[in-house]
Amino acid sequence: MASLVKSKGKAWLPWAALACLVVPMFGSYFFDDMFSAVSSIFQNPSQLELGWNEGQYGFYTSAYSTLCVFGGLIVCGMLLDMWGVRVTGSIFVGMMTAGAALVLYALRSGLPPQRSMMLAYTGAMFFGLGSEIAGTAVNRSIAKWFKGGNMAFAMGLQLAIARLGTAAAMVVSPMLIKEKAGVYTLGETARPAEVGLMLLLLGCLLWALFVALDARFDARCKLVISSEAEKSTSASDADRFRLSDVWGVLTSRNFLLLSLLCVLFYSAIIAFKKFGGAILVPRFGISSASAGWMISALPFSTVIFAPLFGLMVDRFGHGTRWMIAGSVLALAAHLLLAFGPQGVPAWGYIAMALLGFGYSLVPAALWPSVPKIVPERVLGTTFALVYWVQNLGLMLFKMLAGWIMGARTDGDPSDSARIAGAVDVELMFVILCVAAIAIAWLFARSSDRNPALGLDAPAGKS
Repeated sequence: MASLVKSKGKAWLPWAALACLVVPMFGSYFFDDMFSAVSSIFQNPSQLELGWNEGQYGFYTSAYSTLCVFGGLIVCGMLLDMWGVRVTGSIFVGMMTAGAALVLYALRSGLPPQRSMMLAYTGAMFFGLGSEIAGTAVNRSIAKWFKGGNMAFAMGLQLAIARLGTAAAMVVSPMLIKEKAGVYTLGETARPAEVGLMLLLLGCLLWALFVALDARFDARCKLVISSEAEKSTSASDADRFRLSDVWGVLTSRNFLLLSLLCVLFYSAIIAFKKFGGAILVPRFGISSASAGWMISALPFSTVIFAPLFGLMVDRFGHGTRWMIAGSVLALAAHLLLAFGPQGVPAWGYIAMALLGFGYSLVPAALWPSVPKIVPERVLGTTFALVYWVQNLGLMLFKMLAGWIMGARTDGDPSDSARIAGAVDVELMFVILCVAAIAIAWLFARSSDRNPALGLDAPAGKS
């Protein structure tokens, strides 16, 4: 595809397609992290008209992964390979937006806490599945449009812009839900969801533009592709998706290692973000607004370094070593968050910088490795399977994090209890990072034993 674009003098087309793809993901990241910087409000449900406590908030955040874990991602990933990104992606971009609308309705409904939480949980389940399949469609599209060059850079750039959605949520949400001594109304609590839904609606419009662009380009290239396919019927047959291919992916050692690294590393980042405010506020004696800025250093750092590291992976290779380095940086960050001096915000900023570097290094090498370990005909399915393993871990670790913190603070809202809960949950993240380093090392060993895969080779030399 990339060579066809260049041969037709349309080198700008992949970048135009990428510009359309990043906006739905920006909106998805914003909506998913809209409460992360202000999660401390759930530590005192008597101050919320919504009435949710920390355990209910943790349960709500786990909803993102529920449908993904219980078969949704696997089935929909196969649909992506059978129906293509335009049809499948359109369905799930729409589902993501509809799920977000249901969450907003639940937040503003005025229903009793348990009922509003279950309604929001339902919306978050559909939002989560839609978001994950939309993200799979985006990665599948980037692999198609940038095949043969700049894939890691393009994936890193998409990831950086998407994470700006997280950064925006960290900064904007405390402005929308301002700290006060009184009760937070339903309208105040729902403000971040209103902004997130507007972003997702804009993303729907740009996704429609991408669909038109992708369809038009495929139509122009159809004769070239058809003539090449006629030269080899066996090659055409080999490119067709088969259900039996799924078993081949699941039994692949490299797939298993990559998936384990993904779930361990991302759980140490994403589950942390969900409770970032509840960890940083008591640990470093700062306000929710300051915690939002502190956490935003994480995605802001990836805006520069994710595409930069992707470009370096394309040019110099050594991707598996970058995964090890990123996991080590994440471990150092969580050790600082757990054991850094109490009440000294500077240590929190240092930890966020280290976590930001790690959050850029690992994905910059991890996601471009997926197309190297499986045939292209099962690429959508493989991305979905990796996301499935990731979401299984995220669902469990988000719930576990909420339970760990709630065990300390339920019935005891004192500063000492909140600090103890923050340290306890940070120890969980430390363990995850240690396990991620071990898996990254095993994946590097596998790369050394299988140089033909080109996992550590520069782009175009694998």
